[in-house]
Amino acid sequence: MTGPRRKYDAAFREEAVQLVLSSDRSVKQVADELGVKESTLGNWLHRHRGKHQDGPALEPVDPGPVSWDEHRKALAENERLKAEVEFLGKSQRLLCREAKVEDFYEFIEAEKANHSVAWLCRALKVSRASFYRWRNPAGPSPRAVRHQDLAAAVTELYKEEKGRAGRDQLTLLLNEKGVRVSAPTVGAIMREHGLRAVRTQAWKATTVQDPQAKTAHIENHMLDAEGKRDFTSTVPGTRLVGDITYLRTGEGWLYLATVIDLFSGMVIGWSMAGHMRASLCTAALQMARNHGHLTGASVVFHSDRGTQYTSDEFQKWCGDNSVTQSMGKVGVCWDNAVAENFFSHLKTEFYHHQRYGSRLAARTGVMEYIEGWYNRRRPNRRAGGIPPAKAHTNYQTRAQQPLAA
Repeated sequence: MTGPRRKYDAAFREEAVQLVLSSDRSVKQVADELGVKESTLGNWLHRHRGKHQDGPALEPVDPGPVSWDEHRKALAENERLKAEVEFLGKSQRLLCREAKVEDFYEFIEAEKANHSVAWLCRALKVSRASFYRWRNPAGPSPRAVRHQDLAAAVTELYKEEKGRAGRDQLTLLLNEKGVRVSAPTVGAIMREHGLRAVRTQAWKATTVQDPQAKTAHIENHMLDAEGKRDFTSTVPGTRLVGDITYLRTGEGWLYLATVIDLFSGMVIGWSMAGHMRASLCTAALQMARNHGHLTGASVVFHSDRGTQYTSDEFQKWCGDNSVTQSMGKVGVCWDNAVAENFFSHLKTEFYHHQRYGSRLAARTGVMEYIEGWYNRRRPNRRAGGIPPAKAHTNYQTRAQQPLAA
């Protein structure tokens, strides 16, 4: 239902016409200001012109330049909104979690014909400079080049060490060579290239005790003042540990006895035979002595309570060579954990990945592992992250410096 029709007196119509004629405003602008229809005001102007033929020419009733500009602006805005809606539909796939930054760059490259690169980068919150670097790569970044170099160094060293060195050992070896790299980085590179240190479950050896053995006088010398286990040493050749393990060959069992220096973890004496009599253990200590490793005035050798170490033969050898025996409690594996730890490395890094048809071949392989890898190349945390043999050499060098001065 429309309201009552408005009536305008002659004075109002004349003033409205004069307002149009005396200003630079359009008919539409004046009509809007006075609250009358544009066509009504146009008719008033037309009649006024008929009465005043000599007066100024009347403006035709049309939208005027401002109205047309606004119309064009509205059309442009409509096109822009339509383009944005279409853009949002196409970019939905970039909202998934799996989308990478390269996916954003590829989308911008495909849509740059429809939108400006600057607008696309703003809409997707992507750096325009990064997009152009991706589009026109200038070569690998310094970070990528370093990663490639580290990957080459890790894989080369891994092959050189026949897969025996794990993440931590490779890190220490590379740092020793002057290649600064962290353990997590080495681990990440190993995963990228599918490299894993050779490991299998170690064989757990058993200890046979002699209930008739006379060991009441043998104490545990690997305890500190508070009675806690202390398997450390600050001087080479003074605190030693040893044990026996079993190695399978095509000819039968091969038995290995070791002597380990707690200063560096170095295997300073070892002996192998087809038996596990007391002479097997004394031969390992004899090697350590003959190679000049029992240098301390007071040498302590710690072992379990196996029959070989509690025998009269072994106790006599220790007494004749000023070696104090030390033994832990019966059935406590932690009392000889250092020696067991070496056997674990020997078997998981090396022996369980080999097949030896004879004891002689196995002896050669074990010797190569001990002397060629474990003592001289494998980093040992007991030695401060360097090979045990190098730790001994460094100690001797420091000890001789005051004498040279």
